Parts: sequence; structure tokens; C-alpha cells
Amino acid sequence: MSLLSMPFVDTNIDTVLSVFAGVVLIATVAAVAIGFWKIHELPIHKASTKDHHQIGLITALTWIGFVWHWVWVLAVIIAFVDGEQALRRLRDIWHGDRIPAPIVEPTNTEEK
Repeated sequence: MSLLSMPFVDTNIDTVLSVFAGVVLIATVAAVAIGFWKIHELPIHKASTKDHHQIGLITALTWIGFVWHWVWVLAVIIAFVDGEQALRRLRDIWHGDRIPAPIVEPTNTEEK
């Protein structure tokens, strides 16, 4: 065997290895595509399990997210964050540092 000869060339093993490599390539591309699809559909599944009020908006943002990826991030945020609870929490934080002044009733200091 010389240094310039290629092993397995023009043999049955060469054909088998080429077919195996093609199958592995197709399987890998399919697995990546399915994984991408599953991750991309994550906001819709989360919103449907929570009976989210904005399921239509999340679905539309998810589909638009195929073109503009930042829109998909917005769909994830809307799906995973409970808007009403977040607004209540922000309101409580905003008003939390204010301590209401105690109500002082006027006292009658005059002696009778």
C-alpha cells in the first residue's frame, strides 16, 4: 500500500459508508429542525397550559418570530409573565415606600 492510495475506494465498504454518512446527515438536520420547532413553539404551549388571556397575540408573535427573532423573545416574555400580577407587584413596589401619616385627632387641651 502506497502513501497516495485511498483505503476503501471503489469497494462495497465505500458505498456503505457513503450511505451511512448521508443517513446521519439527514437525521442530524431533521433533529435540529424538530428541536428548533419545539423551542420556537414553547410560548404557545406555555400560554395554552396557563389559559393565558393573550393566546392569540402570543401565537401571532411566535409566527412573526420566525422572521424577526426579537419578536419571539417578546412572545416568551408575555407567555411566561403574568401581566396582572406583575402590574400589581409594580404598584405595590411603587407605593411601598410611602408610609401613610397617622391620623391625629385634635385634642382639647383646655381645662374645664
